[in-house]
Amino acid sequence: MRFQVRLVMFDLDGTLLDTAPQIAEAANRMLVGLGRPMLPQAQITSYIGEGAQRLIQRCLADSMPVAPSATLFADAERLYHGFYAANAHLSQAFEGVMPALTQLKVQGYRLACVTNKPEKFTLPLLQQAGLADFFEVVVSGDSLPKKKPDPLPLLHICQTLGILPAEAMMVGDSETDIQAAQAAGCFVVTVPYGYNQGRAIDVATVDATVKQLTELVNLLELPALLSGHTKKMTYIS
Repeated sequence: MRFQVRLVMFDLDGTLLDTAPQIAEAANRMLVGLGRPMLPQAQITSYIGEGAQRLIQRCLADSMPVAPSATLFADAERLYHGFYAANAHLSQAFEGVMPALTQLKVQGYRLACVTNKPEKFTLPLLQQAGLADFFEVVVSGDSLPKKKPDPLPLLHICQTLGILPAEAMMVGDSETDIQAAQAAGCFVVTVPYGYNQGRAIDVATVDATVKQLTELVNLLELPALLSGHTKKMTYIS
């Protein structure tokens, strides 16, 4: 099956970049700073996908018998953001990401990145990985009033680029991406190497799966050439 789309939107963590090692390290350094026991990396990785606040909440809940106070959570958030800012640049793109984005761009597809990660981490990560120039629009977890799995970020990208949701595809690694795409009326393709809170994706719920992103071009019909296609990246904030 080949999909006729003009816009391809990509999740960040677990789809484009392998950010789990740095996230887990920052979370454990946060816990140590609060006098709490560290957690296994695999456990923290299973918390990725719903945004930094949710990840911090889950880490705290697993390391203490009672719910954290607002003051403790604020301290935890400050520590986590500081530690993550110091090591986020070490995250690497998954195999096949760069050639896949290059080919899609050359073939005339509009590309966007949509993530639940805060903008202050999203933009530097894309820059340091050499991926920033591929995307016309980048929507982060704090860019809009709602984030994935709500469809708003995807619909906003479609509206910004003047493309119908039925002509758009979401590529991600989690149920969060699947729910957002289906609610928005977009196609959805998933990769198996991501995080998805430690669970395997039910392939029956998606339009297609690819082992790595270089396979994506084989699923797509070439879009019509667009006049004046080259645009600067748009930050939604």
